[in-house]
Amino acid sequence: MAKPQPRTGATTERASRARSGETLEQCVTRSLQQYFEDLDGARPHALFEMVTHAVERPLLQFAMARAAGNQSAAAELLGINRNTLRKKLAQHKIT
Repeated sequence: MAKPQPRTGATTERASRARSGETLEQCVTRSLQQYFEDLDGARPHALFEMVTHAVERPLLQFAMARAAGNQSAAAELLGINRNTLRKKLAQHKIT
């Protein structure tokens, strides 16, 4: 039996659109627009760090769950080195 091919960006985008009608990128843009509306003129601080942290934590949790806790499999799913994954899990206090 042939090993499933990894999804390309276009394939992944189509899959995410098929469920909600909105790509992940569109969802992030919409959320950022809402964030700025909610600020009501106040100036944001450290926006990049805030967004990166907000996206990275659930992504790591999802990958670990999908890989049934196997860090090597989760790292492969994410396309990162296992040591990088371990560092990020520690940063986010994910066990």
